[in-house]
Amino acid sequence: MIISIALIWAVVVGFCCLLWLALGIRHRQPGEPAVENGFIPYLGCALQFGANPLQFLRSRQKKYGHIFTCKIAGQYIHFLCDPFSYHSVIRQGRHLDWRKFHFATSVKAFGHDSFDPRHGHTTENLHQTFLKTLQGEALPSLIETMMGHLQDVMLRSDTLSPSKDHWEVDGIFAFCYKVMFESGYLTLFGKEFGEDKCQARQAAQKALVLNALENFKEFDKIFPALVAGLPIHVFKSAYSARENLAKTMHAENLSKRKNVSDLISMRMILNDSLSTFNDLSKARTHVALLWASQANTLPATFWSLFYMIRSPDALKAACEEVQKVLKDSGLTVDPSDPTLKLTRDQLDNMPVLDSIIKEAMRLSSASMNVRVAKEDFLLHLDNQEAYHIRKDDVIALYPPMLHYDPEIYEDPCEYKFDRFLDEMGQEKTTFYRSGRRLRYFYMPFGSGVTKCPGRFFAVYEIKQFLSLVLSYFDMELLDPAIKVPPLDQSRAGLGILQPTYDVDFRYKLKSNH
Repeated sequence: MIISIALIWAVVVGFCCLLWLALGIRHRQPGEPAVENGFIPYLGCALQFGANPLQFLRSRQKKYGHIFTCKIAGQYIHFLCDPFSYHSVIRQGRHLDWRKFHFATSVKAFGHDSFDPRHGHTTENLHQTFLKTLQGEALPSLIETMMGHLQDVMLRSDTLSPSKDHWEVDGIFAFCYKVMFESGYLTLFGKEFGEDKCQARQAAQKALVLNALENFKEFDKIFPALVAGLPIHVFKSAYSARENLAKTMHAENLSKRKNVSDLISMRMILNDSLSTFNDLSKARTHVALLWASQANTLPATFWSLFYMIRSPDALKAACEEVQKVLKDSGLTVDPSDPTLKLTRDQLDNMPVLDSIIKEAMRLSSASMNVRVAKEDFLLHLDNQEAYHIRKDDVIALYPPMLHYDPEIYEDPCEYKFDRFLDEMGQEKTTFYRSGRRLRYFYMPFGSGVTKCPGRFFAVYEIKQFLSLVLSYFDMELLDPAIKVPPLDQSRAGLGILQPTYDVDFRYKLKSNH
């Protein structure tokens, strides 16, 4: 009897294996890229890719060439590794859809109805909304508001409470997180009690921001799992955190706030006039905007500050640049009256800080540029080869393949603060590979129409932050010889990677003010 049961199970397992081999794996057709199905049903190569994406892709590039296909979490993804062929993907608007993946991911993570007009819930062109409210003429107002909030958080609130007499010790990531989150949150979503100076109302405002910060952290921790397809209800605390954030962003609550940004104001109007979203779905769209505005800016700020403090040359050059801009503008640094104002033009005139930020992001960014095939088509590469792509397959560009290429960047694993400066000390825009000038060499924000629409403001935010900490504080690492913390690869594909652990530093107000 026991033998019979064992035999039955063996037959069932064998049948399932045969069924998987017949239907669960892809067989390469003539003219298609090489395909690797992996050994685990559904997951395919997901575990190998997730352990070290760059190493995985480099090994497959060496084995298969510039384009190959991997099954990852049920999806067949064509990875294109030749930077000279990137334009073949970026320009293929007729055959490739960038919206399908991004909109579907947002729905999975945040639980709102789809932004895709094809699904019938809204007619809003979300990309145009972002361009109008985050770029061009919208930037000066955002910059001015952010500048005020940064100085308030650093010097006028009890968030930091620095002094000239003694050093404050903190983790760099923790420091950046609380300063940038609160400042960015208030810049976009305004203040519950406006500029009311009543101590009780100020305390209530502070509590709201701190509550939002804690809920954001809890939700952000499991974000990679949501993108991978796991339902949020598996993570009870994260689900609760997301819903708590959404409660504070119901239209009736946001409408009472003062100094709400044009982005949020316009989205509230368009949610009401162009969508069929219910109140909860509308609120969740604002949670999505909060995540988008913070999730990559926070670690990017950490890496920029960490590398700058760790490099004496970078710190010296940055200090000199900020001091020169302040002096030329006739601005005086006074921590007792923190009202420095740096305009967009002044921030644009900081090539050293720009290079410091770019180099930090080059080393830490791991965004994946994704397009979905609308139909079967032929993809032509720079080397005159062409490959058949099937409908609903994904084509992906992985920028770290560029950012860590020794043919493009000498000693790519080393931090060089002036890597993006030319011989004149201005922005360097020419990079080469195999003797050919590259069109694409720095891609932390995506590519083509999928480029992050808030990228300009994000860089300005970090420049403002660095300018202010350099102006107001003396800073140093507790351990000057500390190694660079490893990148948290669990977030690979989502943007700027966080450090696996924090790094302690100390700071105090400059004594020469």
